[in-house]
Amino acid sequence: MKRTLLIDLDGVLNTYNGQFDEYIIPPVKQGAYEFLQNLSDKFIIKIFTTRNKLLASKWIIDNNLDKFISDVTNVKDPAWLIIDDRCINFNGNYDDTLDSINNFSVWYRK
Repeated sequence: MKRTLLIDLDGVLNTYNGQFDEYIIPPVKQGAYEFLQNLSDKFIIKIFTTRNKLLASKWIIDNNLDKFISDVTNVKDPAWLIIDDRCINFNGNYDDTLDSINNFSVWYRK
């Protein structure tokens, strides 16, 4: 039985750089196809995004990624892992988490 992964769209699968436009999804990030292809052998992949579901679904189809993705959602479905460019892993220690929050920077702003 495959476990589910929730994967964010902006900043993970595309070249998003912080300049949000609700009508335009940036181009696919180099390596995203192979990344999803590799994961799809072992996991159910759902795209977890706040973007319009129809627009995100069209982008996925236009970039030939639909064969790897089972759904697009903005709901935090039960999942083994969430892959996102804007998240912090809680390690059980609140002080560490506060430090991580205060020092956080997305990968494309470093």
